[in-house]
Amino acid sequence: MADRLNGTVALITGASSGIGAATGLALAAQGAAVALVARRADRLEELAGKIRGQGGTALTLVADVSDERQAKEVVERAATELGRLDTLVNNAGVMLLGPAADAPLEEWRRMVDVNVLGVLYCAHAALPHLVRAAADGPRQVADMVNISSVAGRVARSGSGVYNLTKHGVGAFSESLRQEFAGRHVRVSLVEPGAVETELAGHNRPQIQEQINQRFSSVERMQAEDIADAISYIVTRPRRVAVNELLIRPTEQEG
Repeated sequence: MADRLNGTVALITGASSGIGAATGLALAAQGAAVALVARRADRLEELAGKIRGQGGTALTLVADVSDERQAKEVVERAATELGRLDTLVNNAGVMLLGPAADAPLEEWRRMVDVNVLGVLYCAHAALPHLVRAAADGPRQVADMVNISSVAGRVARSGSGVYNLTKHGVGAFSESLRQEFAGRHVRVSLVEPGAVETELAGHNRPQIQEQINQRFSSVERMQAEDIADAISYIVTRPRRVAVNELLIRPTEQEG
């Protein structure tokens, strides 16, 4: 039986669109006050308005989590202004694909900065709050959900650095899971396949075309499908931890 999130606070990175925005709505619907983090203020305010219009509580925090100072600041502000922190969803990420030969190094650097360092900075800042929430919170459990990808399991030609970052998130998550299991801080890894979001839209035009061709015959998942999975994970009873969740569209083979 699901435990609602009344009285808890969730921080979601990359919340201005896609999976992050859908997760903000889903966790607010479960009773959590949500701190919404992203770089686009207008998108965050629009989402917060929807949540407040449905009777929820939302705090918008404009930041680039690949910057250590900004990542720490949003975590501390969320915990201070909303009173605590029970759930962290590390969703912010970029996917910049293409051949390694002559690849723009800035694309590689950006993926490492956001997909790896952003996760590390937010996790480091949030862990003391999550430990406290598990010890004295209304549910006696806390959650960190790290969003990876099928690319965190299967390496493909043309996505080497993206694979590197997502494999790293998986290893980090499993190590944290073991370290904090005894303190009732659950660390979960979610690995989506193809989802209809803006993620692929930041690639160079020729790469976007290749992505579209690869999935032209596949009905992609919607952001709400992944948000539903995240909501399932964090509403499990204290005794249940979903360590890893791989989710593909029904028609996706690899």
